[in-house]
Amino acid sequence: MALFGKKRTPLGAAPIDGRELLLSDLDGVVYRGPGAIPGAVEQLNRAAERARLAYITNNASRTDAAVAEHLRQLGLRAEPDDVVTSPQAAVTLLAKSVAPGSRVLVVGGDGLVDELHKAGFEVTRSADDDPAAVVQGFAPEVGWVHLAEAAFALAEQPGRDPLPWIATNTDWTIPVARGLAPGNGTLVSAVHTAVQRLPIFAGKPETPIFEAAFDRFGTRNALMLGDRLDTDIKGARAAGIPSLQVLTGVDRPKQLIAASQDMRPDYIVATLAELHEPYPQTEVLRDGTVQVGAAKVRMDGHIAQVVAEGGSPLDLLRAGCAAVWGSGLAIYGLKVPEILYEDHWL
Repeated sequence: MALFGKKRTPLGAAPIDGRELLLSDLDGVVYRGPGAIPGAVEQLNRAAERARLAYITNNASRTDAAVAEHLRQLGLRAEPDDVVTSPQAAVTLLAKSVAPGSRVLVVGGDGLVDELHKAGFEVTRSADDDPAAVVQGFAPEVGWVHLAEAAFALAEQPGRDPLPWIATNTDWTIPVARGLAPGNGTLVSAVHTAVQRLPIFAGKPETPIFEAAFDRFGTRNALMLGDRLDTDIKGARAAGIPSLQVLTGVDRPKQLIAASQDMRPDYIVATLAELHEPYPQTEVLRDGTVQVGAAKVRMDGHIAQVVAEGGSPLDLLRAGCAAVWGSGLAIYGLKVPEILYEDHWL
């Protein structure tokens, strides 16, 4: 495809401009496995000089103190109060469902147990202890025995209301150093299959975890930094805040092109360095062509046409997303050229 001329769309404000609070996901944004994503620590420390930086995570396996310690080891300035976890949000929901000090069956690790203890609840691992509720979160050691205990506790009993069941999050997968592994959503699904009902979810994309962050930091003027459309971006949209999708984690350009309306980010960046850079505006030309930078994409019925590749694959992706999203057509009915969602350049 030829580049038509050299005209570029204007640049707008940097994504960080005017924000009071940055809510950063962890897996896929800050680190993969134990190691930091290249450049992420430097850019987040830079961001913390301009806005309040907090970390919001669905991973329920660790305490807020353990997460903060890991972040400090990577070179970030983080304290436990900077970390908002799905167990914290889950315990807030639990307190609305059962009496203070109730016995709760836990499926999960230290992150859940620590928050339950801090809130004054009694923890058990056995359905035989007559728990008042079940709280479920991810931990690497969770296995069949733990899932079975949850199913036993949640089983219907004549004359008893359904036992409250709260899950920290719905993530089907979790990114680790070796690739994608089953996440809490997969484990919840196993219990769901056994008991034929679903829990209440506390973490992203549900709003309780965001409300916990807004309450703690005293502002809703926030920007979500994430790598997953179905949790980070969808959750931000549900909470009414803008979002930035960084292409260093789970979801790639192909998923972005196909994103449903409730999972579309306000910003698409390759790395967190672009958090600080002027963001190119999207223009719709008279003939319906969408232009970002020097890249141009136009919809011809159900066919996405690359009018001009421009000099930036990222701008071409942004233009392609805007064109496809603006068409109002379902992605499965569209013909989209592969060049729009290639990610070899990331």
